Amino acid sequence: MPVESGADPHPPAEPDAGGVDARHAARLAEQHWNAAGRLTRLPADRDDNFLLLSATGARHVLKVAAAAEDLATLELENAALRHLRAAGPGERVPVPLPAADGRHVVMDPETGRAVRLLTWLPGTPLATARPRDAALLAAAGALVGEVDAGLAGFTHPGADRILAWDLARGAEEVAARLRHVEDPRRRALLEAVLERVAAEVAPAADQLRRSVIHADGNDHNLLVGPARPGTPRTVTGLVDFGDMLRTWVVAGPAVAAAYAALDTPDPLGAAAALVRGYHARHPLREAELAVLDALLRLRLAVSVSMAAERSAAGTAEPYHLVSQAGAWAALERLSAVPGAVAHAAFRYAAGLEPWPAGQRAATAVRQSKPVAVVDTPLADAPAAELGPGSVAAAEAGAALEPAAWHAVIAAPAVAPWGASRRLDAPEVAAQEGPDRISYRTRHLGADLFLPAGTPLRVPLEGVVRAVCTGPRGATLVLAHEVDGAAFHTRWTGLASASVAALREEARMRAGEPLGDVAYHGENGGWPPHVHVQLAATDPAGIPDTAAPDEWPWLAALCPDPAALLGLPPARPAEHDLSARRSALLGPNLSLSYARPLHIVRGRGAYLFDADAQPYLDCVNNVAHVGHEHPRVVAAIRRQAAVLNTNTRYLHPLLVEYAERLTATLPAPLEVVFLTCSGSEANELALRLARAHTGRRDVVVLDGAYHGNTSALVDMSPYKFAGPGGAGRAPWVHVAALPDPYRDPRGMDAFVSDVSRACRRAHAAGAGPAAFFAEPLPGCAGQVVPPAGYLRDAFAAARAAGAVCVADEVQVGFGRVGSHMWAFEADGAVPDIVTLGKPIGNGHPLGAVVCTRQVAASFANGMEYFNTFGGNPVSCAAGLAVLDVLEKEGLQASAAAVGGALLEGLRTLAERHPLIGDVRGRGLYLGVELVRERGTREPAAAEAAHLVERAREHGVLLSTDGPLHNVIKIKPPLVFGAAEADRLMGVLDALLGEDALRR
Repeated sequence: MPVESGADPHPPAEPDAGGVDARHAARLAEQHWNAAGRLTRLPADRDDNFLLLSATGARHVLKVAAAAEDLATLELENAALRHLRAAGPGERVPVPLPAADGRHVVMDPETGRAVRLLTWLPGTPLATARPRDAALLAAAGALVGEVDAGLAGFTHPGADRILAWDLARGAEEVAARLRHVEDPRRRALLEAVLERVAAEVAPAADQLRRSVIHADGNDHNLLVGPARPGTPRTVTGLVDFGDMLRTWVVAGPAVAAAYAALDTPDPLGAAAALVRGYHARHPLREAELAVLDALLRLRLAVSVSMAAERSAAGTAEPYHLVSQAGAWAALERLSAVPGAVAHAAFRYAAGLEPWPAGQRAATAVRQSKPVAVVDTPLADAPAAELGPGSVAAAEAGAALEPAAWHAVIAAPAVAPWGASRRLDAPEVAAQEGPDRISYRTRHLGADLFLPAGTPLRVPLEGVVRAVCTGPRGATLVLAHEVDGAAFHTRWTGLASASVAALREEARMRAGEPLGDVAYHGENGGWPPHVHVQLAATDPAGIPDTAAPDEWPWLAALCPDPAALLGLPPARPAEHDLSARRSALLGPNLSLSYARPLHIVRGRGAYLFDADAQPYLDCVNNVAHVGHEHPRVVAAIRRQAAVLNTNTRYLHPLLVEYAERLTATLPAPLEVVFLTCSGSEANELALRLARAHTGRRDVVVLDGAYHGNTSALVDMSPYKFAGPGGAGRAPWVHVAALPDPYRDPRGMDAFVSDVSRACRRAHAAGAGPAAFFAEPLPGCAGQVVPPAGYLRDAFAAARAAGAVCVADEVQVGFGRVGSHMWAFEADGAVPDIVTLGKPIGNGHPLGAVVCTRQVAASFANGMEYFNTFGGNPVSCAAGLAVLDVLEKEGLQASAAAVGGALLEGLRTLAERHPLIGDVRGRGLYLGVELVRERGTREPAAAEAAHLVERAREHGVLLSTDGPLHNVIKIKPPLVFGAAEADRLMGVLDALLGEDALRR
């Protein structure tokens, strides 16, 4: 419900008792407005506010003003609200309704308090919205801007008020209360704010527009509509005009941005989103943008200093203090953000060049003639790989355990400005938390990889501004001025001893020694290198890398230093390939996620996009032993460098792989055919079954998907019964999906349905050639059939003369944990088993393994040949996968991690009613979402929404099932306990968000 708050933006958790009870308020409403109905008290800090619900369902707000409320102030509010109804946001602000006698303010003679009746605005406070994402904050800023723009032409004698919350006098208010802040560290934060205001705001005061503004666009006064999966949330209203006054226009976005900055790990990003929306409705001038950051911090300082004074006086109510922890946290986080960075961010949000001085500095450097920094011709140096994952790194790491993978960078080499530092999976797991979805990976400088001890020279004359040491060696900051353009350079990674004699303010001439490249041990464990950064302002506090969303303004502050180093300008990488892809590829080739990912590499259980942002991969079972596992990569490279040919020649790897593969399978599965994919494997299995039985018909499970060839699409209900499908072919017979959650009939009924499908095949012709079944149906919804189903279903199919085919493309090779093959967990043994790309870890490799009897029937004189099936490189990949499975104990890990994850997901189901069922084995799990557990109504929109939100949190999931409401979890088997905890934390947080909470 809307909250009518007063001077403090956060109402009490429990409303004040107030001086007016609901019965008296009801009499006032009926007597003066002829409005009858049920009254419910609303939270408020000064007034007595009531929701009036009439018998017809109409809603209004009855406001009984505090005894000390000035009548002129209420008349100001009423006049402004009537003005706005015609000149601004219309129905998104409340409107005072006239009493029966025409008055908009009625005095209650019994209490002496003023009474008003206002229209009701639907919605809930922005403060309670989860999540408060950038789009929602921008929409909130837009409404505040629209209100302030509507008030720009409004005048009223009561608007020239003196309020403690007025930011035009905020510095005085903070200074007067500073003594009540006892913590020296916190007092220093407020003193720093006052210094900023004195230095930046006071000199610009004459340039700041004045107007009547709302002045209290906080997160309890802004109302938002209901959260619906897949639909942007709307901002429905702005209430509480009690702090409205004539003051600086820029105070409006400053106040609103201050509250956007609360309770977020990225206060600047949140504030910038709100400013973007405000500026779109009420454009800010450059002088106003220049002081916006200082005023935002001042608003937080006013709030905490007032709370400190009230606490010291013993007059603080709970609602006076509820926002203080968040305000102090925001001030502390913002204290690490230089004013120049915030100013550039707000300019970018307003659609302006973030930092014009950056271009001037870059131009001045290009037009100067810098001295060569080193004798090595850097322009000819190769591009450096910034982190694990380069070819050299994979090769060197092949003999190492995964935790010991390291970067290998040759010297000399250059990592240009804008290059992304690639994170390693262990580093990601250690750093990322549930609320952090963006890493600073794009370099704001250039990295020069040079032999340790290489001397560097000063490229341009400058003055030493700072010399310090840290975990990455020594840092030297020089100030320069060229043709009137002032800028700085920052050099990090220098040997401490080489700059020990330098002193601040010392002038350094171009060409004289700058320092030496630090050794490996002094350079944070990286290969020796120096990070060179050009900054168009004081670089203190400016990071040396940027997150993708920060890049536009931080790159403007720190332009490309290439000209300073004698390098060609950095070429920005192309990150959006969507248009080119759409123009060249088939329109039915889909992309995952509303904002498609541009993935450039993988490592373990993680994928990395073009900005090196990490994504925990919970769905790509093809990378069975981990993305780009160094052992598999090394095996492929070694064999590709020697020989790659076909199976018409003898080669030991083909035989060795067939021996190793059949050793994992039970008798009598002992004859191997190698293919290039799971689809090829299933197509071949169909041919084998038909050759062995002399029949053509097949029995499949409802919802099944077996591959993308014409025959397999025809026998996959997931395809032929879906969009674009041609329907069931006469030779295909469908048995019921053995889904205990959706079909309560039980195992006997499921097995009987296989027998019925076989009888239909006999009625249609010669009978079934094969019964194809995934032991754990995947596209059908990660289904776990009743125990023993596959064993009994195979028996029923064999009784009808069919060959039994276990499609293990998705679930085999140790994924279920308890067994190497999923059919083993059910006590079943097929006649044919088919395997797909997971057995090559993504290398195109598939296999069919069958009995000798089936293989003999296939040897009918027609040669079977597959050009690439069983080639030496694919066999090398397959052998490496088997090695990794054994040496790293991944099957046992799948059992342990999958079991813990299954229990954790069931615990989540106890807290989140949206989860209807949790099922699976090992690292093959499904979470079915339903809108109501009793009816089991599928929550397809909610599932899609959850997948999209998880992607924003750096976790990749997908949906499946005929009702599109099952979250599938089938990650690489290197997915460990840390990754499981990460997944659980994200799911728990997202299921608690408004659009998914039930």
